[in-house]
Formats: sequence, C-alpha cells, structure tokens
Amino acid sequence: ELLELGKGVPVLPRSSLGGFSSYNGGGMNGTSTMMDFLEEPLPGVGTYEDFNTIDWVREKSRDRDRHREITSRSKESTWALIHSVSDAFSGWLLMLLIGLLAGSLAGLIDISAHWMTDLKEGVCLAGFWFNHEHCCWKSNTTFTDRDKCPEWKSWSQLILGHGEGAFAYILNYFMYVVWALLFSLLAVLLVKGFAPYACGSGIPEIKTILSGFIIRGYLGKWTLIIKTITLVLAVSSGLSLGKEGPLVHVACCCGNILCHLFTKYRKNEAKRREVLSAAAAAGVSVAFGAPIGGVLFSLEEVSYYFPLKTLWRSFFAALVAAFTLRSINPFGNSRLVLFYVEFHMPWHLLELVPFILLGIFGGLWGAFFIRSNIAWCRRRKTTKLGKYPVLEVFVVTAITAILAFPNEYTRMSTSELISELFNDCGILDSSKLCEYVNDFNSTKGDDLPDRAAGPGVYTAMWQLALALIMKVFITIFTFGMKVPSGLFIPSMAVGAIAGRLLGVAMEQLAYYHHDWAIFSGWCSQGADCITPGLYAMVGAAACLGGVTRMTVSLVVIMFELTGGLEYIVPLMAAAMTSKWVADAIGREGIYDAHIRLNGYPFLEAKEEFSHKTLAMDVMRPRRNDPPLTVITQDSMTVEDVETIINETTYSGYPVVVSRESQRLVGFVLRRDLIISVENARKKQDGIVSTSIIYFTDHSPPLPPSSPSMLKLRSILDLSPFTVTDQTPMEIVVDIFRKLGLRQCLVTHNGKLLGIITKKDVLKHIAQLANQDPDSILFN
Repeated sequence: ELLELGKGVPVLPRSSLGGFSSYNGGGMNGTSTMMDFLEEPLPGVGTYEDFNTIDWVREKSRDRDRHREITSRSKESTWALIHSVSDAFSGWLLMLLIGLLAGSLAGLIDISAHWMTDLKEGVCLAGFWFNHEHCCWKSNTTFTDRDKCPEWKSWSQLILGHGEGAFAYILNYFMYVVWALLFSLLAVLLVKGFAPYACGSGIPEIKTILSGFIIRGYLGKWTLIIKTITLVLAVSSGLSLGKEGPLVHVACCCGNILCHLFTKYRKNEAKRREVLSAAAAAGVSVAFGAPIGGVLFSLEEVSYYFPLKTLWRSFFAALVAAFTLRSINPFGNSRLVLFYVEFHMPWHLLELVPFILLGIFGGLWGAFFIRSNIAWCRRRKTTKLGKYPVLEVFVVTAITAILAFPNEYTRMSTSELISELFNDCGILDSSKLCEYVNDFNSTKGDDLPDRAAGPGVYTAMWQLALALIMKVFITIFTFGMKVPSGLFIPSMAVGAIAGRLLGVAMEQLAYYHHDWAIFSGWCSQGADCITPGLYAMVGAAACLGGVTRMTVSLVVIMFELTGGLEYIVPLMAAAMTSKWVADAIGREGIYDAHIRLNGYPFLEAKEEFSHKTLAMDVMRPRRNDPPLTVITQDSMTVEDVETIINETTYSGYPVVVSRESQRLVGFVLRRDLIISVENARKKQDGIVSTSIIYFTDHSPPLPPSSPSMLKLRSILDLSPFTVTDQTPMEIVVDIFRKLGLRQCLVTHNGKLLGIITKKDVLKHIAQLANQDPDSILFN
C-alpha cells in the first residue's frame, strides 16, 4: 500500500522475481542524447515489496504483452511454434503436478493421522505401523466383535496383561492424556521454532493473498513441510480441530512452489493467483473427496479473480488430487466419498420443519462461535496470554483430553464420530445408537421399521448431549491456537450431534404417536419413516454454513461427501436458513472475521457500499495535511529523488509536468525507482547526485559541462487510473474491487489533487461502519 503499509513490519526473505521494465541511460560528455545502456530488464524491477498489494492491471497487461510476443514469434520458426504450444499447455501440466503433489501429501497425512490417533489407545502386535482398524482386518473375530481382535492390545493389556478393572482404566486414561500432550506440544514447538506461518487454518490468509496481497514465506517450502508434519500431530492429539482447512493451505503451498518451474507463472503475480485458486480447489477436493464442491468453494469463498479457464483447470486439478489420494491411501474407503450414507427411505415434505429448525440452530451457533472466538483471539493478542502459545496449547490439550476420554463419542476421532452419526441403523449394526427394541416382523431386506429405543440408545443420547456441550465450548478456544487447526470437521460434528439428537426424538415421537395428524398421512405403525442419520447430515451442513456462510458450495460438498444426491433440498433449506439467521446477527463469516481481526487489507467483493461520499472526501492529502509528494518529469536530480525516497515511506509517487502546473504524466513505484537509481549509480558512467532524471522521450539540450542524464521513462506507468474529485465513492469502491487497483489518482480539470489507495478505501469503509480505521494494517 502507498501509505506506510510496511511500516514497523519485520522484513522477511524475498523470493527472486524477475521484472519486465528497465531504465535507460542518461547522456554522456555533456550531450543531450540519452542512450539505453541496459536493454535487459533489471532484476527486481516490476516486483513487489513484502506486505504490499500487487497491481492487477499492470500484471494482466504484462501477460497480454508476453502472449502477443510469443504468438508473433511462433510464425517465425518451428522452435518458436513448439515454444508457443508448450506455453499454452504449461497451465494444464502445472495443474497435473499440483493435483499429484497435493493428493500425495493428503494421503500421507490421512494415513499418519489415523495411526497416531489410535496410538493413544494401544498398539498392534502384528505390526506397530497398523492402526486399530487395519490391525483387525485379518482377524477371525465375529462381526460384532470386529474391533476386539487379539492382535490389537490396549496399553493396559500391554503393560499389565489385562484390560479390565479400575487400575487398567486409569492406566489407559493416563496414556491417552500423555500421548495427546506429547503430540500437541511437539506440534506447537515445531510451528514456533521453524514456521510461524504454519499455524491456524490458513484460509483467511489465502483469501487475502488471492486478493493481491503479498505475504512472503506464507506459501513457502518451510511452511509446507512444517504444516504437513504438525497437521498430523495436531489432529492426532484429539484437539477439537480438523485437517480440512489446513489442507487448502497445504495445496496452495504446493501450487506456489510448483509455479517456480514455469516462467510465465513465476514472473507474474496475477497468473500465479489463478494457479493458487485452482490449488485451493484441489485442497478441498482431497479434504472431502469433493472435486466439484472444491471448485465451487474456491469460486465462492476464497478466490478474488476467477476467469473461465481457471474453472476448468481447477476442476482438473481437483480430480487429479482426489484420485491420487485414493491411490496413495489403499487402506481408506474404496468409495470416493468420505462419509458414505445409504438411507433406505425418502424424506417427507413435513420434515422440512425440523430441518429448518436445525438451520436456525446452525445459524445461532455459528454467530455465537464467531463472536466468542474473535473475542478470545482478541484477548490473546492484547494480553500476556499471546506471549505463551506453548502453555496455551498445553492447557487446552490437557482439558480436552481429560474431558474426552470418559465419553466414547468424544474419545473417538471427530471423523469417526461424524461417520457414526450419519449412519442409518441396519440389522448388523452393533453401535449403541442402533440398540433399539428388536421387532423384525415387518423387516424387508435391510429396511428396519421405526422401533422403541432401547437402553443403549438412551445411554448414547445423554453421552451425545455431553459431547455437544463440550464441542460447542472447547472449539472456541482451540481455533486460532498456534497449531494447524481447521474448522470444517468440528463444526460438522456439532451439527451432526444436534441433528442426531433431534432425529432420534422425531423417530420416537412418530413411533409412539403415529396417529397424530402430522404423522398419520405418511408414518403408520411399523413403517420406516424417520431417518435419524439424515437429520445428523442436515445438522452438520447447517452448523458449517452458520460458521462459514457458504451456500451453494456447501450443499455440493455435502452431497459429494455423503453420496446423498436426493437430499439436496433438505440440505439447501438448512444451509440457507443457517446463513439468514447468522447474517441477521453478524454479517461476517469466521474467515472474514479473522481477516478483519488481523488487519489484512482485504476488500470484500460481496459487500454493498451505499454511503453518499465523494472521492475528495477520502483522498490524501487532507485539508490540513502537507502537500502531495510528487516527482517532476524533467527537473529533479538524483539527489532530489533520493531525498524524497528517504524522507517518505510511500510505495509510489505521481509524476507531474511541474510543481506549478501539477499536470499528471504518470506514476512510478518506489521499489522500481530505488532499484533503477542504485543500478545506474553502480553501472552507468557519469551518474552523480546532480544528474537530472528524465521521464520523457526527449530531453532539452544541456551545456557541455552538465553531468550525464538518467532516463527512467521505461519504469513509468503512463496510464495510471484516475477519477475526478466529484466521483461518488460507491463507484470508486466498485472500481477497486473489479479492477484490483492498488491506488487511484484524483484530478480536477486535469490537475492532480490527491491519491486514494486500497488502504484508504478500507479505512473509509471501516470508519463508516463505526469500526477502528487504524485496524486496517497488516499485523
């Protein structure tokens, strides 16, 4: 940003990016002729400082120029034609590589997390690398005892020789807590010591980066390595978090690193963001097995610029990633869905009422969670609590593990819990959720009639109620800690528990009161008319929608996640109700709230600007401010320009004809100016402090004794975007959103008056919303 965006921010290592602009040398021996001493682009010119916003217009223009040059050269020789074809297909090759790498890492994370999660409860004697499920595959135990095979030993069985009794329970309890603390502490220490950017979900930062902001290192190789390792540790620790959000960050790291293999993506920030949009889709695809939903999630939730070709390339990358994951993880579910469901009865129109109630619950919980989590994160930032991230992780993990172990529904992994809650009870199911009073007289195949709940169901209900209370509150303190932490699965778990509780209640109500008017038309005695698993699925969608405010992409992800295509209408009803209720309480989703909390310069494209302010009300300088800092086109020396650079922190300067006329010529970036002047002093003879800098094609004749001149017209943007001082801010904001501008110059009758930066626009919007305008600063 122009106005001190990087002030006070530590400088991080910068990647080596090339540029397209160059400077032209000044005159020698006192002549007025200015020669181009360097025809090759200067390294660094045309690139951006850390914590800065890219110029979308310039980046797109540079790519069009590059494409025209390649096309024109393709007609000159066969080699140039081959180069043109390879350039055209390089995007598809890059998508293939991203899909393969993201899918491979996701498979590695999935396998490792399953094994380490089960390691908290025991070990497999047949091979310590097997988790509980894989250990019992070859066992000869009965179907109902399939999880109690002799090859798997709990820690009490391994240490004491038996697994029964109070002491065995205490030992298992102790080992569960110790392993959880070990995993979480190792995760937070790795993040703190090697890659601070590896913590959190990553989606708020991905949204900000895709909008054009530069955060060096956030998508680098160290972040990728540490996030991959610590994500396994964080999930295995049993904390109330998921790996789905962080997988988007992992996939975007893969995309950013692989971009360096291709020149057109390495040297163009706008093209790179197209790749990152596709990588985000691949991340959601490997998280949920939902290629279409991944593309829609990238389009609806994270992407700022999403052209049509990116849509198809995103879908290709998502498909490759999903199939790679299934190839890497041969022990996983053979289906391409994470929580496959097979409900035997269709839903009834009257069930829309409880589905909408679940939507209301999801919206209320989403709004409550966002407010509570943001308040806790703000407290973490403003108090000493933020100085002790390791202690915070230790305390939250200890509380989570101690509360989770006694309840089997919180002890199991969250993915397993959701899968069990989605399950439709069949004849062979041994879960307590399916312990009904048996009545198979009217059973046809696998279809079971609604039956009276048995003791197991009632036990499961109160255990689930306790699990719901724990998940609701512990997730607030978990999300945002200095470990990788996703929110998709914990949100779905809260909704799935609430949905299953409501589903069982509806099922029992229909069984005992089938003659009521609301049931008499479609739910006779002995019929299978209520499916509790469906209510769990709808509740999961409602809570996830309430937190993230997703709509279309959420519904598509849910039906790809479960394979329940015929249940789109209930999912839509719950998702939309959830969004409406949550929006009525607070307009921001969790990711937008964290963007604002961290002060990222993100201009939301979905928000409406309805205030009647003008460009002159927002532009700088204000009435009592010093005059606008400008550079004249042909009357300033190298020393004058260096003084301006040293005394100001702006990221660019308008170039005018003269200080008297203030007629606008163009705009030059601070970084380009510094690099060009420094390079000229080192490599061009005759450039001294008194050398005149020209931004014109021709220079006036100078006396023979004059020093050499420095021509910098090639780094000058001759078409900066301008508006008049009477332009409504509603139009200015729309221009910033749709063109991705970083600054806009304000004129009156052709005379330069001031400048509006993206940061100024964000501060103005915050001020009108009664928020702190100074919070719009990268922290």
